[in-house]
Amino acid sequence: MHKRDLKDELDRLVLLYNRPEFIAEDPISIPHQLSTLQDIEIMGFWAAMLAWGQRKTIIRKAQELLELMDGAPYEFITQHEEKDRLPFLQFKHRTFQPTDALYFLEFFQQYYRSYSSLEDAFARHLQPGDEHVGPALSGFHQTFFGLPYAPQRTRKHVATPDRKSTCKRLNMFLRWMVRKDDQGVDFGLWERIRPEQLLVPLDVHVERVARRMGLLSRKQTDWLAVLELTAALKQFDREDPVKYDFALFGLGVLESKEGLA
Repeated sequence: MHKRDLKDELDRLVLLYNRPEFIAEDPISIPHQLSTLQDIEIMGFWAAMLAWGQRKTIIRKAQELLELMDGAPYEFITQHEEKDRLPFLQFKHRTFQPTDALYFLEFFQQYYRSYSSLEDAFARHLQPGDEHVGPALSGFHQTFFGLPYAPQRTRKHVATPDRKSTCKRLNMFLRWMVRKDDQGVDFGLWERIRPEQLLVPLDVHVERVARRMGLLSRKQTDWLAVLELTAALKQFDREDPVKYDFALFGLGVLESKEGLA
């Protein structure tokens, strides 16, 4: 497919999937129940970190977390006492265990005592000239696990490019918080990270479609593959390359449902 034809097809798919109808069956539906910046950040981050496996299960477990925090995450995080954490001892999602949930609560409580937005934990590690959010992801990982009693086992749930990970879930969370358009899916609440610095959340659906379209040639599914795919998408929109996540992911999910994978 010629470059112009490919761009036209990708733009068509973005218009098809980047719509409010996309929200209900996606983990982004969890923070969309909330209205304040901090509530959206907390549940957006947590829903994104749980985002592996079937989407229905991810949404159900993230909803369970929201209910454990009485539907008011920021108020719960900043005001809860040790005894209020007891119900989280029963929370599990695949390999995400109560130990991990308790550390998330502890990090959030410590963090929001000093900062008003989770944006700072990412943006402070970026320089104006940084081409992409790689340094922000590495720096955030160090910040998140900066407490002296951070469990070693919890580190597998928050990725870092320093381990060559695709950082799919973190990149998805940043897409939610940074991208701005009029479609009402992504929130676009953060200002200190630019949309052109975002990287594509590379999952199995996106990878399969990207390879078929000739947008990704690297054999390994790793950090360098994310950089390669994002660079390819910048040919079509340098200022907002990650909008094409809607196209690749949406088409990939549709093909899986239709048995075309």
